[in-house]
Amino acid sequence: MTRKVLLFDLDGTLLKSDKTISNNTLEVIQKCKQLNYFIGVSTSRSENNCIKIISEIKPEIIICSGGALIKYNNHYIYKAEFTVEETKNIINTVREICGYNCEITVDTLDRHYWNYNINPKIINKSWGESIYTDYTDFFESALKISVKISEQSHVNKITEIFKNYDVLRFTGSDWYKFTLKNVTKENAILNICNVIDINIMDVIAFGDDLVDIGMLKVCGKGIAMGNSVNEVKSIADVIIDSNDNDGIAKYLTETLLCSNSLLLSLIHISEPTRLQLI
Repeated sequence: MTRKVLLFDLDGTLLKSDKTISNNTLEVIQKCKQLNYFIGVSTSRSENNCIKIISEIKPEIIICSGGALIKYNNHYIYKAEFTVEETKNIINTVREICGYNCEITVDTLDRHYWNYNINPKIINKSWGESIYTDYTDFFESALKISVKISEQSHVNKITEIFKNYDVLRFTGSDWYKFTLKNVTKENAILNICNVIDINIMDVIAFGDDLVDIGMLKVCGKGIAMGNSVNEVKSIADVIIDSNDNDGIAKYLTETLLCSNSLLLSLIHISEPTRLQLI
């Protein structure tokens, strides 16, 4: 039987507003694993900043930094990085336009840098470790760079300068993410489908924000959370309850688990028997 994939954005989707996953959702995801579904996350966060979440759901597929990094069964299969010179150029240019103290984050393969004003751990306990830096003599290549830009005139100038990169705003904030051209969640999904020999039509993707639109459109079924921005809802195949009302758990229970309740009960019954025989 063809294996299917459940692919979850994190913030605003799998995570509640307090940045945790409900016990109900975790339980439902584990049941889907028993039914032989691949579980995946597709997030704009760096891998380092979703380690706690990854440890809870143990996904086979990890797409992070907005599609710049792909991991399958704990092995890196793809990465798209700015060179050291490109990274330095972006940092220096946005500082010239927005001011030296504008906030910037940099995702590398194994670190997350940030010249933060407030330690993000104070605001969000699920956040991974961010290394504070003032970016003096910064010599690392970046998977993704995010910049806080409050003036629209600055946004216009920066996007014109970096028109050969992908620059996209996170809804409801002044943060903009920079990645190499065509480094997107949807292209990362097409890449992983090719590697594990899965038809894109067998992927069910869940999201809520503008960066999720391409992902929801390219997959076999694109599902928008009830708290999604209108642009996401308008292209989704299905709109479910919000992230704070267990929307994912409710949907998976109604559409997948109910139709496979007999199989789940057989799995549940058979496990102790196997253990006794070993």
